[in-house]
Amino acid sequence: MSEHQPVPDSIRRLPWPEQYQALARHTKTPVLKHFYEAGCPSPKTPVSEVPLVALDFETTGLDAEAHSIVSIGLVPFTLDSIQLGKAKHWVVRPRLPLHQTSVTFHGITHADIDEAPDLSEILEEVFASLNGRIPVVHFRNIERPFLNEALQCRLDEGIRFPVIDTMAIEAHLHPDRHPSFLKSLLGKKPVSIRLADSRKRYGLPHYAAHNALIDAIATAELLQAQILHHFSPQTPIGDLWL
Repeated sequence: MSEHQPVPDSIRRLPWPEQYQALARHTKTPVLKHFYEAGCPSPKTPVSEVPLVALDFETTGLDAEAHSIVSIGLVPFTLDSIQLGKAKHWVVRPRLPLHQTSVTFHGITHADIDEAPDLSEILEEVFASLNGRIPVVHFRNIERPFLNEALQCRLDEGIRFPVIDTMAIEAHLHPDRHPSFLKSLLGKKPVSIRLADSRKRYGLPHYAAHNALIDAIATAELLQAQILHHFSPQTPIGDLWL
């Protein structure tokens, strides 16, 4: 599955559990083989029975091909509990220089990354928390493509996995979040699906943004609230993942 050998369409079309089985046979990299061999639950599995991991990256920008990961936060959880004792946070050295705009955004400076490891040095630790769990993110266009690109650069292999996207859930719940011109004139306000604004709708506390670990915890709490208010612990995981 190197950059020059994309995943065949015959594998991509498989349901996620079967994809994992095929990818475990296809990959040449031990860390990815262990990830796929840890398995993926059946889409019919109730979400309450699925081990989850909230995942958040801080990056130098929004383009996975032009920017880099600078910090990773993750926390294992279920619908019943968030395992803060197993939460992890790393600052990692980006492959490209920091720009002042990204420093201003996430607060990670050149001094912070001078002694930071490259992602390749902590991959086994990261995957120890990912294996056997379904990642939960807020805006899937960051974590999945950035991790895929980072692995392509370091391992010459990408990665495929389903995610639960709490932002996509909010978008589904608020399809009319952008009012028409007429409704705007009548005073209807847009509905924000950003992490902090989404949490506020559920009465969750305000957390400082743009710290990968804090945002991961915030995302875990948000999914718990979304399931409680709009779904059920028996909702099949396949109804939620993308």
